Amino acid sequence: MKFNTSLLHGTATELPFGSTLTPIYQVSAFSHESAEQLEKVFNNKASGFAYTRISNPTVDSFEKKIAALEKGIGAVACSSGMAAVTMSLLNILEAGDEIIAGAGLFGGTIDLFGDLEAFGITTKFVRHVTTEEIAPLITEKTKAIFGEIIGNPGLDVVDIKSVSDLAHSKGIPFIADCTTATPYLINAADFGADIIVHSSSKYINGSGDAISGIIIDSGKFSWDFDRYKGLSPYKKYGKFAYLAKLRNGIWRNMGSCLAPMNAFLNSIGLETLGLRMERLCSNALKLAEFFESDGRVIVNYPALRSNPYYELVQKQFGGKGGAILTIRAGSKERAFKLINQLKYAINATNIGDVRTLVIHPASTIYTHYTEEQKLHAGVFEDTIRISIGIEDIDDLISDFKNAIDNL
Repeated sequence: MKFNTSLLHGTATELPFGSTLTPIYQVSAFSHESAEQLEKVFNNKASGFAYTRISNPTVDSFEKKIAALEKGIGAVACSSGMAAVTMSLLNILEAGDEIIAGAGLFGGTIDLFGDLEAFGITTKFVRHVTTEEIAPLITEKTKAIFGEIIGNPGLDVVDIKSVSDLAHSKGIPFIADCTTATPYLINAADFGADIIVHSSSKYINGSGDAISGIIIDSGKFSWDFDRYKGLSPYKKYGKFAYLAKLRNGIWRNMGSCLAPMNAFLNSIGLETLGLRMERLCSNALKLAEFFESDGRVIVNYPALRSNPYYELVQKQFGGKGGAILTIRAGSKERAFKLINQLKYAINATNIGDVRTLVIHPASTIYTHYTEEQKLHAGVFEDTIRISIGIEDIDDLISDFKNAIDNL
């Protein structure tokens, strides 16, 4: 099956009463005919559902769809994208361990790495997630390499294969945040990523109506159970050890479960992911080309020929650069004035909506960060982040042109 067909028919699920979608099982607990049967479910000796914090049919259906789409062996859905990032790391880390990560990560992830220091887990940051910058920082304590495949909002692009090859040569998994790339642009597992995370609140959902995250295990990483001691009790599960520990351990115990309603909304959004991303990437490129030809603002978009990541975008993403671009208006005052002049683009903090969203990162999502952290993230006082929507491109170009004219 090709991409859009797989979204609709990629997982075979027996649905009740001939329904075309898995219904919303909006319940906390599930009854069983006997105490013996419930005992088997609780002890993983029989399939079934007992309590929605542990598993739920609606959530299970969403997990299976994403796992199939990302070519993974399984997936675990979480209450948010940040919960997914947190659980993906804590599942294998303990006090004394180190992470190597890109300094230009989404602000919330940077905050998380700061929080992990209280638990004895430290992070070494690299300006760019490349083999040249990562290699000198690897030690025996390095237990994970983490990177956003397309940075938000810096828009750096990671060469997944080269970074994964380096990580694997040192016995380290590469955890890839593919939120901004989406499975439409790339299956990161095909390029060597071991664990894939998404803030599925974004493009997978597509309508800005449900917070959620998801973790996918490629099943390809060879875990050293002596080095990753927390996985040792799950060694008997073979390639499923990471997922077995995640679901039976820290994810379950910290209550990071996804609500059934949000899983249902994500499953609906997922069905149009290919159609939306095709339009979003097209709109983003055309708007970026307008900004570049107009010349009155500085534009950053990975699929522009003038962009340093252009060749990598062709190789990894088939020429599509995603649905985020940034512009620099010249000053904070000009950036504010430009935003305030827009009629169609909405001033809001999310990305991945069907509507075009704009924000001034320096005064909002990066307001509490140092100047050095902002610089690494590609955030300047005049930066505007644009999350492209599916509006007619002529209307979007006209809207931004009028706003620039009024500067």
